[in-house]
Amino acid sequence: MEQTDRPRRLRRDGIRPLVSETELHATDLVAPVFVDATAEERVPIESMPGQERVPVDAAVDRVEEIMATGVEAVILFGIPASKDHEGSRAWAEDGVVQRATREITAATDATVITDVCLCEYTEHGHCGVLEADARENPTLTVDNDATLDLLARTAVSHAAAGAEMIAPSSMTDGMVGAIRSGLDDAGFEDVGIMSYAAKYESAFYGPFRDAADGAPAFGDRRHYQMDPANGQEALREARLDVEQGADVLMVKPGLPYLDVVSAVRREFDRPVAAYNVSGEYAMIHAAAEQGWLDLEATARESLLSLKRAGADLIVTYFAEDVAPDCRDA
Repeated sequence: MEQTDRPRRLRRDGIRPLVSETELHATDLVAPVFVDATAEERVPIESMPGQERVPVDAAVDRVEEIMATGVEAVILFGIPASKDHEGSRAWAEDGVVQRATREITAATDATVITDVCLCEYTEHGHCGVLEADARENPTLTVDNDATLDLLARTAVSHAAAGAEMIAPSSMTDGMVGAIRSGLDDAGFEDVGIMSYAAKYESAFYGPFRDAADGAPAFGDRRHYQMDPANGQEALREARLDVEQGADVLMVKPGLPYLDVVSAVRREFDRPVAAYNVSGEYAMIHAAAEQGWLDLEATARESLLSLKRAGADLIVTYFAEDVAPDCRDA
């Protein structure tokens, strides 16, 4: 019998782009920027080739470089000049993210998203206020409810500096509701929240912790970040964030959790973000340096897989590399 169904007919050069199911646009991408209050010049991040910490007075130049590739949004992470037990520099009016946000929004048209967490600002490196005796008792880490007000204060300070969206990443129960109330009470009803709704306790974060100087001084984050074994729990987390007012739901990491990205996309009528994290970036770079992979082709395929799984936007260190080939028409 003659075969009438031949999928290869649609793979010819002239036809293939016409029937492509997934498109990647420069405007789908969000580029992370590390702003360092202790730096006087740009400092390369050894474990993340091509990425740098930049001083506050170089933040505008860094964002303009990113925008020149077609990427329109950045997410800011701060390295403060000093740290303390509660992370008070996180909400300081003259904090590193606040200063950088004011300068970037005054000088560019970039969409500025700010990460809200305390791990970069606390001397112990955990994502909130410690419970009593946490250092001596590994079953104790962060005091969830005592942390909420500090996250809200940080979010309000970022909004006051000009941030258009707040991205809380601490996996603190109730963080979206606390931040939404804080923003609304301060008159920032139009500032959105992109919640790290499903953030896993992942082995893929190592290079980021070098970049942001946010590794825990003791213990780990398994008591507040999600177990990599759990998928259904991600939907519960996302549902709680939607109920509390999240505008965008993020899954972090991206590539090892494509099933979670897809499930969140199917379940909720909110835009879905995926974070293509530092370890994913670093391992592709390492393989490319050995000549085992083509860097740009592998990066693009990775990001396409996140879009195909259901991500509407992608936070990625590959943004500048990939964007010039996927500019919006």
